[in-house]
Amino acid sequence: MDARERRPSPAEAVLSRATLRARDAFAITIGIVVGAGIFRTPSLIAGASGSELVMLLAWVAGGALSIVGALCYAELATTYPQAGGDYNYLRRAYGPRLGFLFAWARVSVIQTGSIALLSFIVGDYMAQLLDIGPWSPALYAAMAVVALTTINWIGTRQGTAVQTWLTVAEIVGVLVIVVAGLLLAPPDIAPVPGSGGDSAIGLILVFVLLTYGGWNEAVYVTSEVRDARKWMPRVLVLSLIAIAALYVLVNLAYLRVLGLGGMAEHHAVAAEVMGRVFGPTGAVLMSVIVVAAALTSANATLITGARSVYAVGRDFPALDFIGRWDARSGTPRAAILAQGGLALALVGLGAFARDGFEVAVEYTAPVFWLFFLLVGISLFVLRRRDPDLPRPFRVPLFPVLPLLFCATSAYLLYSSLAYTGRGALVGVAVLGIGALLLLWFQPAIRNEESLP
Repeated sequence: MDARERRPSPAEAVLSRATLRARDAFAITIGIVVGAGIFRTPSLIAGASGSELVMLLAWVAGGALSIVGALCYAELATTYPQAGGDYNYLRRAYGPRLGFLFAWARVSVIQTGSIALLSFIVGDYMAQLLDIGPWSPALYAAMAVVALTTINWIGTRQGTAVQTWLTVAEIVGVLVIVVAGLLLAPPDIAPVPGSGGDSAIGLILVFVLLTYGGWNEAVYVTSEVRDARKWMPRVLVLSLIAIAALYVLVNLAYLRVLGLGGMAEHHAVAAEVMGRVFGPTGAVLMSVIVVAAALTSANATLITGARSVYAVGRDFPALDFIGRWDARSGTPRAAILAQGGLALALVGLGAFARDGFEVAVEYTAPVFWLFFLLVGISLFVLRRRDPDLPRPFRVPLFPVLPLLFCATSAYLLYSSLAYTGRGALVGVAVLGIGALLLLWFQPAIRNEESLP
């Protein structure tokens, strides 16, 4: 065939759409990673820390470990730029069965758990604005799930501009906390010291790295960044350094006003800090910002998660009822309802726990870290399987950094099982159901070269 007539491969077709500048990728990474978690997880991290130094070092370590993981993902994303992210890498490395098991986990645990924990952030801060009784956080969380599910079922989505402005508002909110806590706090404020007990390092890292979560989504734009081989590693490293600095500063502000003990006592730490510095008006303003940020993140997670449910329905014939697209609304309505029902059930589980947000994290964490570990191992598998495939970016210090990423993921998988509660066992049990389903039903097998 004449060279002029040769059709580009799927990888070449994707790589030809390099339209993003490095600064665009930087902004996307910051926007994805800095989420509502920084307003909620510090309370749990403070409760598990024996000293202020341990807590602050954990935030620094979390940034460093995130950079290591991001470099591993950068190699996979630039080598296999087709759509699908983790699902694509796992299916290529281990076959369609494990790929399907990941899709099942994403549908039933990872995305669903993320929607639930974001909804509990809404609940905790809405309870600060309007307390409707002892069940306030769970009731508000359930309302958030129902409202967002209904909106997406109808077919209405928040516009990109709204999402962008709310992200800006969220980052401005973090900076306001830093200024308020470190520069404007009254000198006679009395922070509450910590208990001085032992630190649960594994549990601390589970929550810290949850707050850094999202960088693995950011590397999906690698194929669209101009001169990605040169700029993407720098973008990832610099953006995560900036995020780590921001997280350390905001935690210093929390400590300055509340102390380690005060942070552990208050779920809505951001509102508490603003209330002590600026009075009730400051607390209300911060609660509104956090609620808007959490709703925005939950809505985006619901949209992408519903598409995962829809994809499983297409690839798993026995579940084809959720793999149907409603042309009139332009949404996978059955998938949206199925996902909303699962998220609502998880909110119900969290309602009977001491801390619903913590239960949602426990439910999600072990399954999340299991597949993170498998993605790390897939880097070794695919290097061996495709030795001649062009790799626009290679992980530096191979195999040291990928081994560190795998070891960290394995340790956090262990920690999320050893140091968390019954919520973790429920998440593992749901994953086990997916494994059992594979004994009876076969996932559809597609040609890897035809992947978009």
